[in-house]
Amino acid sequence: MPYPDFIRAFPEIDVPFPDDVVQTAVVRSDDGLVAFFTFLKDMVLPPHSHGAQWGTVIEGEIELTIGGQTKTYRAGDSYDIPAGVEHGATIRAGTRAIDVFEEADRYSVKA
Repeated sequence: MPYPDFIRAFPEIDVPFPDDVVQTAVVRSDDGLVAFFTFLKDMVLPPHSHGAQWGTVIEGEIELTIGGQTKTYRAGDSYDIPAGVEHGATIRAGTRAIDVFEEADRYSVKA
């Protein structure tokens, strides 16, 4: 089930992946960023690090490696990535996830 229309109407963010791979919608404040992701194709997110991140899988599957430990997350599962900890993922097509970033400027909002 897709996100409701009012969520899909939120601004998009500028992510380093094509629009035919991932769709985004975001709510941003001075204190953080909440991103609604829809993955249209399988994708690999290379290892990287940044400020703290918390997320939950709404639908689909994410194989996430956090600090060298790999676990598969499915609908209803949540994950917590501490600031500065390297992480990467393999994300299946059809996955929807909500991620909350402590860095309000983690991604820029598309104009």
